[in-house]
Amino acid sequence: MKVKGNAFKYGNNVDTDVIIPARYLNTTSEKELASHCMEDIDANFVNEVKAGDIMVAEDNFGCGSSREHAPIAIKESGITLVIANSFARIFYRNAINIGLPILECPEAVQNIKKGDIVSCDLSKGVITNETTGKTFTTEPFPAFIQNIIDAGGLLKSFSKNK
Repeated sequence: MKVKGNAFKYGNNVDTDVIIPARYLNTTSEKELASHCMEDIDANFVNEVKAGDIMVAEDNFGCGSSREHAPIAIKESGITLVIANSFARIFYRNAINIGLPILECPEAVQNIKKGDIVSCDLSKGVITNETTGKTFTTEPFPAFIQNIIDAGGLLKSFSKNK
């Protein structure tokens, strides 16, 4: 799977309450969640994000509560990949469960700025900052996780494998 988009860049410890504020957790509408994604840290995000874009962050992305609303809001907003130095473990698993690809690659994070065009070949673990021409490698997902992501999430992967 290959993705390419504009980079949105964030810092350390972006928690789930910033990704989707708790005041919006009374809805199950993925579109409604996406319409409030990142609004407390980046008020322009929902107006600027386009399908295919990529989110980049530093350490401990997705820390805080264990709600699945955070990766759902990110994915539904149009983000196709999150690259970070590190992820909170529960966010990491929730992202995989809903089919949102996430990669840890500190070298890429250090060399990607907001607005850069970034592409990634998820099956090879190759990230390219097309703005600067720099390429970075990370460990690709094992086949079983790639199958979950390709299916659109864990539950969808079960029905796809029948």
